[in-house]
Amino acid sequence: MNPSNTKPLSNTQRALQELRRMIFTGELSAGSDHLQTELADQLGMSRTPVREAALILDRQGLVALRPRKGVRILPVSPEDMSEIYDILTELESLAARDAAHRDLTETDLAPMGDAIDRMEDALAHHALEDWALADDQFHAELVRLGGNRRVRMIVGMMSDQVRRARTVTLYMRPLPTRSNRDHSDVLDAIRVGDGNRAASIHRAHRQHAKQVIIDLLEQHRLHCI
Repeated sequence: MNPSNTKPLSNTQRALQELRRMIFTGELSAGSDHLQTELADQLGMSRTPVREAALILDRQGLVALRPRKGVRILPVSPEDMSEIYDILTELESLAARDAAHRDLTETDLAPMGDAIDRMEDALAHHALEDWALADDQFHAELVRLGGNRRVRMIVGMMSDQVRRARTVTLYMRPLPTRSNRDHSDVLDAIRVGDGNRAASIHRAHRQHAKQVIIDLLEQHRLHCI
C-alpha cells in the first residue's frame, strides 16, 4: 500500500494506541488511578479523545472508569486468566473445526503458514518478542478463517488481557517449542479437512498455555500486571 494513501489516525485512535502501549509496558501500572486530564496532558491532546479511548479500553477490560476518580488500570489475576483461557479455548477450538470444514485453499491458509515460519525463525534466534507477534498472527488468522464474526468479536475483546499476562511472563517460561508444534499440527488438520482433530489439538494447546501462564503468575505473585 502506498503510504500516501494511508488514512491518518484520528485523535481517538492515537490516544487508544498510546494508552494501550503504556498499559502493556507497565508505564501505567496495574491498580493505578489516573485523571483523564492527567492522561490528556501526558499525551499532549484534549480530554475528548482520551475519554473516548478510555471508554473503548473499559469495554475491553483493560481499565475501569470511576466517577470523579478517572481511569483505573485493571490488574489481571490468575483467576481472571483461568476464566479467559477457558472461553478462548472453546471459541478458538470451534474456529479450528469450522475452518477445517470450509474447504480453504492454500492461498487462504498461507498467512497461518507464514506465522508458523516466523515463530520457528524467532525461536531459532531466541527473539521471544518476535515469536509473540507471530503467535498473535496465527491465532488471529485461525479465528478469522473460522468465519464466525461473533467469535472474532468476543476473542478480540479478551486477547488483550492474555497478551498482558504473556508480556510479563514471556522471559520466565521455557522456550515455547510445543506451541510451534501444536500450531503446525492444527494447520495440517485444517488443510486435510479434519475438524475434530484440529479442534482437539487446539484445545489441548490452549489448556497447556493456560496452565503455564497461571503457574507463573502464582509462582511469582504477579497478580497485578
